[in-house]
Amino acid sequence: MSHHSLFAKKPIDISQFKKGGLERQLTAFSLTAMGVGAVVGAGIFITPGIIAANYAGPGAMLSYILAAAVCALAALCYSEFASTIPLAGSAYTYVYTVFGELLAWILGWALVSEYLFAVASVAVSWSAYFQNLLSGFGLTIPAFFSQAYNQGSGGIDIIAGLITLLIGYLLARGLKESTRVNSIMVIIKVAVILIFLAVAIFYVKPANYKPFLPYGAGGILSGAALAFYAYIGFDAVSTASEEVINPKRDMPIGIISSLGIASLLYAAVAAVLVGVVHYTKLNVGDPVAYALKLMNQNWVAGIVALGAVVGMTTVLLIMSYGGTRLIFAVSRDGLLPKVLSKVSPKTHVPVINTWIFAVVASTFATLIPLDKITELVNIGTLFAFSLVSLGVVFLRRLPDYHKLPQGFKVPFYPVIPLLSCFMCVLLMIQLQKVTWIVFFIWMTLGLLIYATYSYRHSRLKQTKS
Repeated sequence: MSHHSLFAKKPIDISQFKKGGLERQLTAFSLTAMGVGAVVGAGIFITPGIIAANYAGPGAMLSYILAAAVCALAALCYSEFASTIPLAGSAYTYVYTVFGELLAWILGWALVSEYLFAVASVAVSWSAYFQNLLSGFGLTIPAFFSQAYNQGSGGIDIIAGLITLLIGYLLARGLKESTRVNSIMVIIKVAVILIFLAVAIFYVKPANYKPFLPYGAGGILSGAALAFYAYIGFDAVSTASEEVINPKRDMPIGIISSLGIASLLYAAVAAVLVGVVHYTKLNVGDPVAYALKLMNQNWVAGIVALGAVVGMTTVLLIMSYGGTRLIFAVSRDGLLPKVLSKVSPKTHVPVINTWIFAVVASTFATLIPLDKITELVNIGTLFAFSLVSLGVVFLRRLPDYHKLPQGFKVPFYPVIPLLSCFMCVLLMIQLQKVTWIVFFIWMTLGLLIYATYSYRHSRLKQTKS
């Protein structure tokens, strides 16, 4: 393998902006709904309590604001790429154009794990919430089918597997139907959160905010590292570039507005939650439900449970969508079998790719317990954010940069891209050792695939030879 072919950069084909096989039908509103759908999931009902109890105390809202600020820096960088190079593949495509094939493959492989494992882990959580809803009606699922085998209990999680396949079926039918369903569910989800805030705010006790930072300022940073993962998913919006009617205008609006709405909701829930319940009592699996029980608001608890199921459904939908469009882009470049980028002439969707992704994610969700499949989600995202942020500097130095659509530009260049990269690396350092070990194992597998298949089948290599 020659040094030059490994780091060959993908030329930007402007003609492909208009004829990629995918249909342009998304607006700024549908992009914003996708972003909120991906970011605001079950985590909003769970993570504020964990962060408050273990890291930041009543200052948990500051952890969310700090995490949102880091995400906002990355979002600005994504927006510049998405409006300048409106092609499917998100960070993978951007890195291919500025850093070359090998780094693009490494990043793409990291993101495949992020999407697959994110969908699988959310499906397992969805199953648990759904089973709780069923139990409220006196219905139970046989123990063997209720959860994946873990330390001598359970067998398979049949509900998690089925919901993942159902999402695959919905996506395979077409993007228009999927985005319509997503928009409705996002509106329901936001309404549920607002109902909780409207009820709980009357039970806030100012004394619960003291001491405000029991773990010191360092607790806010540690809390932000955890809170950051609540925001992963907004990058899935940028995978839609090739299906947006006016990417130059709509991509930045969709990415930044969805992040802004999600940040406000997370910070508000965290602020109200620690005001209702003392932070030392919030280290529970479902702190919002716990707070509602203390307030004797059981009717709201039922609505919140429903909101959690709806919320996770939108996360499943958008993360599955993001994963399939990433695989579509990698396949179109020849680094994965070309059948994965074949688009249905009827639905304008890569149907085979969509079903393969759904079946693999469904298998993970059915057979592997939750704590084993969440490790890879976080590090792949931070890795992508750091490379995209740094990539903006190299994008502006491309010889043909002036010929590209001049859309959104990151302000205070190059300070913001470099600061964003630094902050993402800083949060990566906060991760556990085991996460890094699993990440390197996954990367080794990816490099083996690249060496044995992708390198020889690369379209870029074939066009240059």
